[in-house]
Amino acid sequence: MQLSPNFSLEEFTISQEAVRKGIDNSVTDEWVMANLQMLAEELEKVRLVLKNPMIVTSAYRCLELNHALRGVTNSQHIYGQACDFICPKAGTPYEICNMILKNPHIEFDQLIHEFGRWVHISFAGGNGRREILTICKPRAGYRRGLFKC
Repeated sequence: MQLSPNFSLEEFTISQEAVRKGIDNSVTDEWVMANLQMLAEELEKVRLVLKNPMIVTSAYRCLELNHALRGVTNSQHIYGQACDFICPKAGTPYEICNMILKNPHIEFDQLIHEFGRWVHISFAGGNGRREILTICKPRAGYRRGLFKC
């Protein structure tokens, strides 16, 4: 099912970890589906800024999958509001975060540069906090702002 011109429900729900552990990561709530629709529409704006297709590495996570991945209990992934991605043709995750920050039309809730390896972005339906975080090492935790890892 296409949620937007360039994003499908399948790419938002597929998970290697779910397959390995036999977890059904299907969307069962209408409000989560509505959030995924909004997420896809917002990611279209990000894709325009990056001028390249994005590779979604994690989006929707059912509670069981989120627990298996050791996600925080209030993760926006659970609600269909967050996406982790890479876009090698556009640059490094750090460079991608900078590109997103420079665009005032992307009203994100959180933008996280994670471990120098991927970008986490979330949207809260027009109520974006524009919170910018970086995590380079698990033990060091999250730092406010954008930093190279």
